[in-house]
Amino acid sequence: MALPSHVSLGERLWFYFFRIFCALVFIFLIMPILLLVPLSFNVEPYFSFTSGMLSLDPKAFSMRWYLDILQNGMVNPEAAFSWDWIKDSWANGQWIHSIKNSFIIAFFSTIIATTLGTVAALGLSQSNMPARNLIMGLLIAPMIVPLIITAAALFFFLSSIGLSQTYTGIILAHAILGTPFVVITVTATLVGFDRSLIRAGANLGAPPQTVFFKVMLPLITPGVISGALFAFITSFDEVVAVIFLAGYEQRTIPRQMWSGIREQISPTILAVATIMVIISITLLATLELLRRRSERLRGITPH
Repeated sequence: MALPSHVSLGERLWFYFFRIFCALVFIFLIMPILLLVPLSFNVEPYFSFTSGMLSLDPKAFSMRWYLDILQNGMVNPEAAFSWDWIKDSWANGQWIHSIKNSFIIAFFSTIIATTLGTVAALGLSQSNMPARNLIMGLLIAPMIVPLIITAAALFFFLSSIGLSQTYTGIILAHAILGTPFVVITVTATLVGFDRSLIRAGANLGAPPQTVFFKVMLPLITPGVISGALFAFITSFDEVVAVIFLAGYEQRTIPRQMWSGIREQISPTILAVATIMVIISITLLATLELLRRRSERLRGITPH
């Protein structure tokens, strides 16, 4: 962006200094994540760069740790690639088991969190809602309270009703942790919603459910989807609650990575982390596209 010709020298220097400073802060924050990517291709079982990698020797790089994601835990990992090999990996692979759990738990917890969060946001957006601030504070409490306290409380509660170390218990726990993100995102979307559209639909004789699904929901869909993606990311990356609540059968990817760091350090963890970073970047890019679409629907032109 070009600066106007009338700016002073001090303003010009501040303009460039501020942007260079922000760039350095961004690099400082993102560099540890970026270092995971080349390390995940290390042919050696080390968490550091070898001399071959630093000299860009092709022999120092390998896909072995990505292959280990499929092979780890298999009955016969050295067998030739075939349908039986795939079934062996799907049924017995430890990382595959964790990946399946992560997607299943994140999927169902996202559905619950999105439904509850959207309904709560619709209620909180009403000006005549009693104790609105108190209810909002209670709903976003899982974001404010330290996670280990929330996880411990969920452990004692779910254990008392027999849902500890069950898929149902973990899904409910992740839904509780993801709901605040949906509430905040949908509530922010509803701030710019034109409520005269609801009155217009009612005046034309449409029942409330028709007004909601035909008028309101299409306009707030970007916010709902954004909240759902936040809830999905929260569930997919959650490890503290899983440590408290999950048994071996319910291990997710973060829980498997935690166990791998403590029990068997392997660069396979770096390969899995790289894949998770790619998934997170994809979801965040989707969120940004949805945000811009929401602004266009609301008549806001991004600067």
